[in-house]
Formats: sequence, C-alpha cells, structure tokens
Amino acid sequence: MKQYNVGIIGATGMVGQRFSLLLENHPWFNVKVLAASPRSAGKRYEDAVGAKWAMKTPIPEKYRDMIVMDAAADIEKIAAEVDFVFCAVDMKKDEIKALEERYAKAECPVVSNNSAHRGTPDVPMVVPEINPDHIEIIKAQRERLGTKRGFIAVKSNCSLQSYVPALHPLMKDFGVKQAMVCTYQAISGAGKTFETMPEIIDNVIPYIGGEEEKSEQEPLKIWGHIEDGKIVNAEGPQISAQCLRVPVSDGHTAAIFVKFDKKPSKEEILKAWKDFSGVPQELQLPSAPKQFLNYFEEDNRPQAKLDRNLENGMAVSIGRLRDDIIFDYKFVCLSHNTLRGAAGGAVLMAELLAAKGYFD
Repeated sequence: MKQYNVGIIGATGMVGQRFSLLLENHPWFNVKVLAASPRSAGKRYEDAVGAKWAMKTPIPEKYRDMIVMDAAADIEKIAAEVDFVFCAVDMKKDEIKALEERYAKAECPVVSNNSAHRGTPDVPMVVPEINPDHIEIIKAQRERLGTKRGFIAVKSNCSLQSYVPALHPLMKDFGVKQAMVCTYQAISGAGKTFETMPEIIDNVIPYIGGEEEKSEQEPLKIWGHIEDGKIVNAEGPQISAQCLRVPVSDGHTAAIFVKFDKKPSKEEILKAWKDFSGVPQELQLPSAPKQFLNYFEEDNRPQAKLDRNLENGMAVSIGRLRDDIIFDYKFVCLSHNTLRGAAGGAVLMAELLAAKGYFD
C-alpha cells in the first residue's frame, strides 16, 4: 500500500492527542503536520499541549519538537504538505463547517471527527463496516465544491457506535421496527478527565447537550441511500434515546430494547452477530478488528474497565441478550468512545478511503 502524508487539525485536544498515538506507527499514514488554534501555533507540540496531555502514554518522541501550525491561517501551507487531514477541532459549528470547506477547496481532503457536516446531504457519514458504499457520494460533493481532490467525510457520533453495529446485522432478515436505547457515556467524550471534571465523581448527570437527537437521527443517515447526488435518510427504525454522563474514563455503554417485524430466535441473533463482518475485514485494513461484534455469555459483561480495549478498542462488545415483556429483546453494548467512537473510527474510515483510491 502506498504511503500518505497527513495532518492532524486540532492536535492539542483530547481526540487530536488520540490521533497522534494511533498514527505514531501507522503503516500507511505519516504525520507531517500538527495544527491547532492561534494560541498554540508556533510552539513546540509538547509545549502547546503542556498539562493538557490526557493520554496514559507519554507524548511520542517524534511529535515533541514539531512546531504547531495555525489551523485556519496556514491552510494553503498545510494543503501543500499533506495528502489529507484528520480534523478534530473545538470551535463553533458554523466555524468548523467553514474551516473544513476551506481545506476541501484547497484540494485537501478532510476526514472529520466533528459533527458540523454530519447533516450535509452530500457528506458521507461512515461506519466502515456498515455503510462503506456511502463514500461514492464524494463524486457529487466534489462537483458541488468545484474540487478535483478535495472533499469532506465524517464519522458518526460516538454515542451510537455501540448499538448501531449490533442492530445492523439483524435488520435485513428480521426487520428492526423500534429501538429504545439508554447510553451511559464516559467523560472523555466531553474531553474531560477525573481531574478536570470533579463534579462527575460519585455522580451521574442525566443530560448531554445535543446527544439524544444525534443518537436518534444519525443512524437513519447511516442506513440511508444515495439518490440524485445526496444521501436520503432511511425511514426507520424509530429510535428513542436517553443519554447520561457517568463516572467512567473511557467506554460508552448502551442498554438497548428492540422490537422486530419478524421476531428471531436468540440463536439466530447470536449467529448474526458472530458471522457479521464488513469491507474493512475483507480488505484487512490495518485498524479493522478481526471480530467486529463480540458476545459475552457472562451475566456481568461487558464492562467498560475490562472490555473497552478489545481489539485495540475497535471492536464492539455485547452481552445480556434476553426476552423483554414490552419489546422483543433487550441487551447491552459497549464501545470505546475515543477509539472506535472517535479517532480510531476516523482512522479506519481514512484507510477505507485510501484503499479505494480517494486520496490519489
């Protein structure tokens, strides 16, 4: 596979830090540029991050002395040095939208971890195992932007990365009619650690701004189809969501209740999960988990502390499948929110785009 030079835009934030670790020894992607806000620009990466470094492992040697560029002022310079960028910036939504379009129009493709463009009809929002075909919309997006190489592709919200993959293999044969989900979300999803979010200790906060709408709406785009140069959302299933912030460092847990058009047996569900794999597994992409969906027989699993790092944090863990008196079944899912749910999911999407020639 050929090598690509990449940039990390928003490199000092928590997801940017996670990107730096994931890309440190990546077989295809070589980090050439780290960029952030004007207050970090011009500093060594180590100085720019300073006490904000939130990862368990130290800053990789190779990045310590890299001079941070200005994410907005240096777009032309950055575009000249890299084949594409990963974007994870902390800005207002309309500012992010404009920034990502500026990169795309500078003929620099953007693989985004931000939510700003998730609703844009010709921007693919991809979970690589579920809707890899949505990247074909890029052709229409390039026509709209007037670009040859430049485009924007986004990953979906971290809150739905645990239960959408579990529902997906059941949809074709059994028809998912309704799903109710309650998510228990880690503090790293808010860019926090226990030091920077002391109010979460011994506490549960029953509200995460904007998250419930994303959990209910974004799956419909993922399950949608391309028509006339845009992605048309799926009609269903109906999803009702509640999202809670819990005192966990990493790993989003979800409790799911599901109603089918044609109720499967428990064995059929377990088989569908076990047998499910997608394009990343077929292509053996570097970040793809070998077994995407993993079912635990034990009553007390999956647990964030024990299971979030399964397959380098890129697999989904499922447990407690049982009959329900209102819905057909209920079960519990877990995914690592900054790996599968954020930076790792974006790296996997970039590998898919690279394998399909979109950065060439």
